[in-house]
Parts: sequence; C-alpha cells; structure tokens
Amino acid sequence: MKNIKIIFILLLAVLTGCSDDLLNKEPLSDVTEDNFFTKASDLQLYTNGFYRLLPSTSIYNGDTRAGNILETTLSEEMRSARTIPTTGGGWDWGYLRDINYFLENYQRGDNASAIAHYGGVARFFRAYFYFDKLKRFGEVPYYDYTIDPDDEESLQKPRDSRQFIVEKILEDLDVAIENLNQDQQLYTVTKYTALALKSRVGLYEGTYEKYRNISGYETYLEASIEASEELMNNSPYKVFSSGNPSSDYLNLFNSHDAVGTEVIFAREFNTALDVDHNVNYYTTTSSYGRPGMPKDLVNTYLNADGSRFTDRPDYNQVFFTEEVANRDPRLSQTIRTPGYTRKGQTQELPPNLGATVTGYQIIKYVTEPQYDTNDQSITDLPIFRFGEIVLNFAEAKAELGTVSQTDIDNSINVLRNRVAMPHITINAANNDPDPYMQNQYPQVKGNNAGLLLEIRRERRIELYMENFFWDDMVRWKAGQFITRPLRGLYVPGPGEYDFDGDGDTDVVFYKDDAPGNQIEGIQYLKLDSDVFLSENNLIDPQPNFNNRSFNENKDYLYPIPRIELQLNPNLEQNPGWE
Repeated sequence: MKNIKIIFILLLAVLTGCSDDLLNKEPLSDVTEDNFFTKASDLQLYTNGFYRLLPSTSIYNGDTRAGNILETTLSEEMRSARTIPTTGGGWDWGYLRDINYFLENYQRGDNASAIAHYGGVARFFRAYFYFDKLKRFGEVPYYDYTIDPDDEESLQKPRDSRQFIVEKILEDLDVAIENLNQDQQLYTVTKYTALALKSRVGLYEGTYEKYRNISGYETYLEASIEASEELMNNSPYKVFSSGNPSSDYLNLFNSHDAVGTEVIFAREFNTALDVDHNVNYYTTTSSYGRPGMPKDLVNTYLNADGSRFTDRPDYNQVFFTEEVANRDPRLSQTIRTPGYTRKGQTQELPPNLGATVTGYQIIKYVTEPQYDTNDQSITDLPIFRFGEIVLNFAEAKAELGTVSQTDIDNSINVLRNRVAMPHITINAANNDPDPYMQNQYPQVKGNNAGLLLEIRRERRIELYMENFFWDDMVRWKAGQFITRPLRGLYVPGPGEYDFDGDGDTDVVFYKDDAPGNQIEGIQYLKLDSDVFLSENNLIDPQPNFNNRSFNENKDYLYPIPRIELQLNPNLEQNPGWE
C-alpha cells in the first residue's frame, strides 16, 4: 500500500506554469531506485499515470477548432480571438518530467521482458508528448533527462530545431516498436500503437514541411509509409465490415466497447468504473452547443454511384430529403437522415433542428436514449484505428509521387468497400479533378492533384469528429479554408416542411407571430430569430461572424505564455505573437 500511495502522489504532480516549476522538481524522497522500479508491477503502476495524456471528449476539439463541427459559439481559432496567455496555454511539462524520471530509473529489476515493455511504453508517451508540443508551438526545447533545480543552462535552454525534435520523436517510437509487447490490446500501449503514432507523425511532418517548401520532407513521408505498411501487412487489424454497408460505419462508433478488429487503441469508458463522457447529451440536447455538420462538408459526400453531388448546378438549393438521398452511405451514418432510428429503438426520427445550429444533426458515437443525461455516455473513443492508417498510407504515397493503383486498392478502396462505394482510380481522379474540392484546397497542384483531392475528401469524411481536421488544416497550410462562409441546410422560406419523407410536417418556419394551435412533436422555428438564413436561403449558424480572417504568418501556431519568456530569455515568441 505504501508504494501505491507514493506513486499516486507522484502521478498527481501534474505541473503547469513556469519552467522553473515544471522541469526541475526533485523526486519524492520516498521513491528511490532502491525501493521502487524493481518489479513489473512497479513499472506498470508508474506508467499507468502516463495514460492521462490521452484525450477524452476533447477528441472532438480538432473539428470544432476548424469549423468542421459548428456550434452556437465559434472557437477562438475561428474567431481569430486567441491571445497570449500569462501562463498555461498548453505550455506544461509535468508529464515529461515524470516520463524522463522513469526512464532514468526503470532498469533496476531482473524482469527483462517487463523492463523492455514498460520502457517502450514510456518512450511512446514521450513521443506522444513532444508530438503534441510540436503541433501546438512548433520548435520547443527538447529534454530527455530530468533537470536539477540549479541547472541554469538547461532551464534557460533555447528551442531545438523542428527537425531535431521530429528525429527524437521517431527515435523514441522506433525503440518503442522494438520493445513493446505485440499483444492485441484495446486500452494499453502495444507495438501496434507505436506504429500507428509513427504513421501519424511521419505524415504530419512530411506534409507540413512539403507545403512550406522545407527540404528533406521525403524522409518523414517514407517513415509514415514504412509504419503504415507494417500495420497493413503484419498486424491483426483490418477495416471492420460485417457486410452491411448501411450500418457498419455507424456501428463502429456507437459500440459501447471499441471494435477490436479495427480500433488499435481506445479510451475506455465504463459505467461500472464510473468513467463516462457526454456525447449523447452533446448531440441530442438544445442546451449544450447544438453541434452540426457544415454544409460544405455535406456537399463533398459523393452520390452513391460515385458521381459528384456538386456537379449539379443547384447543389446549394436542394431540399434536405432530396439532398441526402442516394449519397455515400457514411452521410446517413454520421447525421440524421430519413429513416434514422436511435440504437435500440424502432421509432424513425427527423433531425432535431433545435439541437443543431446547421440542421445537420450528428449521430456519430450516439447510443441508446438511456445515456442522454450529461456525462452518462459510455462509448469507447478511438485514439488510433486502422482506417486512419490506410488513409495515411495513401496520402503519403501520393504526396511522395510513388503511389500506384494497387496502393489505392489496398487503402482508400478498402474503406470504400465497407460502404459499397465505387473505387477511386488514379487516372480518373487526375484526369478530372473536382472543381469544388480544388476551390477548397487551391494549394494542391501537380500530377497527382486530382488524386490528392480525392484522398482529402475521403479523409475528412472517414475521420469526421475524430480530432483530425485542425491538424490537417495546419499541415496542409490550408488555414484560409476556415474563413469560408459557414452554412447549414437549405430552407426555401416560411412554411411547413417534412424532413423525414413520411408525408407529415416535422418543422414549421415562420416570421412575425408564432402559429396558433401548435401541434406536439412539430418543431416551430422563427426566421431571423431562432434561425437565420443567408442570401441564398441556407441556414447561417453564425450571422455575426461572417467576416473572419486567418493570418498565414501567425495563426498556425499558438503563443508561448508571457511568464515563460520572462523566465527563459533564450526562448523566442512564435512569429506574429510578439
């Protein structure tokens, strides 16, 4: 019990604030290499604390930050409202100190397999920690040791180069891959988890540097391809499919327990453990953000026959029931469309426009109504899944210029198979690039432009609401995309509307006075009050924020807190934040 109490105290020492506080804490006197780190259980207990680095419901943040999920309040990033914090702001280093302390002391016992595995766990989390810092701040000081409080040279160290940090991240991951257990585990780090992170890191940095004309980016894309191929060819994971295109994608995410055939690593939620989150409440209530899919994403879902919805000239003036009919099945498995029923229920439900600012109500992760109360949802949330890996592989190969049709068939088209969508062919994509997608990503050029646009379409659709879109915008240097007009579904004007195609009125839009004798079960929404429409009769979820901006020289990175610059004069503020 003494050791458990000691480690519990140690793991609660999550430090935030200034560098002097964060990086130089002395180890607790009761925890020494002589009485701890000698048994496998010691190593497991200590490294369990590292899992708190993982996101929980913040898995949605990458979508809300970039407007891939729209809410009643826009993110600071979307409003250009970020300011330089005095302290905090993500500049926290307590976990790193704990990880480095472990790596300096864990090789004390005689259980070689446990030492190798838990050393790999620590290496994985150090890579995960620094990848997060790299994405947020760019160059930061790199430490692979604990710092003595009198070590002024370390405490006032300048930033290390971006390439140095990435090399250290990949070095840690290679060691982790070599030493971690190969068991198929949903909730603990394994070799496959480290390979998945390497796949992600390599693609991120390779494209980040390519779109900023930094030489040497190819090395990182090759690292992503190498890790992805290892997972694709020598792991037990595959794209989950039971052969039901109309529900398999939905079922992958509304399963209480993560689907282990595809999910490589998940955050566990469980009623018995009193660990839960709020996705049902978030998506079904009118009082918690009212999240909705933006219309520009709805537009990118292809028709079921593989043709482009936006090729029709009236694509922005199509009523909901026609708009969502005969589209890529993932659309009806991500938002409410005609025929939708809650898990465990039989009643068909139209979208609840009071619970979504765009009219496109999200259903991903949503389960039975009994979990609708705030913080009652227990669906496991995927951190890494095989679907991402095949997308990483296809994109890295296409960006590198080495992609073949076989590569696409073994990656993107496997995802297409799950939902019975026609395959992508390289020649067709490159010979006829989608103008709508090209308008979204004008920086995509070259021989593989059409294919890259299709891969970006696939990625945004497949990984929706999984915390990727902000990072994708940053690495593609596509920040101007978030200044686009924000729109929802098409409303012809005041009147009665049937949103589920059953012949009965679901929603009444009105002006001036509310209709009398209102019928229970029908939604009554006042135009220019409950709902605002744009000039072409699309719902405008943010009429006060139509003039947004993105500073290309500033907004891809976050500012370093003011106190850190005072404590360490060798730190330099990120460009544009001076």
